[in-house]
Amino acid sequence: MRESPSAASPWWHPSVHADRRPALIARARVTAALRGWFAARDFLEVETPALQVSPGNEIHLGAFATELVAPDGSRSRLYLHTSPEFSCKKLLAAGEPRLVAFARVFRNGERTALHHPEFTLLEWYRAGAPYGDLVADCAGLLAAAADAAGAERLAFRGASADPRAGIERVTVAEAVRDLAGIDLLATLGDDPLAPDGAALAAAARAAGIRVADDDGWADVFTRILVEKVEPFLGHGRPTALMDYPASEAALARRKPDDPRLAERFELYACGVELANAFGELTDPVEQRRRFAADMATKARLYGVRHPIDEDFLAALALMPEASGIALGLDRLVMLAVGARRIEDVLWAPVAPAGTPL
Repeated sequence: MRESPSAASPWWHPSVHADRRPALIARARVTAALRGWFAARDFLEVETPALQVSPGNEIHLGAFATELVAPDGSRSRLYLHTSPEFSCKKLLAAGEPRLVAFARVFRNGERTALHHPEFTLLEWYRAGAPYGDLVADCAGLLAAAADAAGAERLAFRGASADPRAGIERVTVAEAVRDLAGIDLLATLGDDPLAPDGAALAAAARAAGIRVADDDGWADVFTRILVEKVEPFLGHGRPTALMDYPASEAALARRKPDDPRLAERFELYACGVELANAFGELTDPVEQRRRFAADMATKARLYGVRHPIDEDFLAALALMPEASGIALGLDRLVMLAVGARRIEDVLWAPVAPAGTPL
């Protein structure tokens, strides 16, 4: 007699798995369809190592550290990557013109309905292409994913979006103006890489957003997006939130026609962020400066610094102009099957926390 599952039954319990299996089969179909989509457009699928000298230098991403033991017994610190970005850009520098990776990535300190410590990033790059071309890529991929899953709409927590309706383009400044009533560009000041935190804090308070006395411009900007903007994006049809302030795009180049802004967009559906895209920065001197500034901020906020990958900076000197994007495959499948949690679409979720240290 087969045991009935309880509320605490693990994901591998046969009855629990039976409930999850339709979403997992849809995941397999979506993944196969997306691979076919890229192959039909001459993208080369690549595999990149999870172990890296640096996990990435984003301020708010936590990393998993480990040790590499050499045959002579010497030890060196390595990290599980938070994205395959550094390796993919090295391959662009090596001469690959169009590539895609379905990469398992790792981010510490993240476990919510939309976050998991290990997940899959679908990341692709186009050498010589403007970053706006990636919006069209996203439109094609959303439709392909929905077709593979048999979904008429993308859905999450009562919101829905038509994956075949094309993608609405809205600038960050327009969204903040329309949804929060704030003139974002007026708060950037004379130096767009060090904008006026006091001005934005005052505007946020006037809009009813809680601001701490020690919040900087980036802290306030993030709170505005989280509370007033992101939940309302991608309803009815997906939205590309375009042209982020230059200070909020660490690996993106600045827009030639408005250096206050950067060539970055994020893709949203049903209020959920699905992807982050850049017109890629290829200046190693500027990239080093940004990494150093971000690591100083990370040390101030979290007491942690991640090393800079010198090999990556060397490769930037050879890398052609390119655009790249990272899309959360698990989240896309979630929306295609209407799942409530990311773990509902993972074949084998990471085990719950063990014994406290």
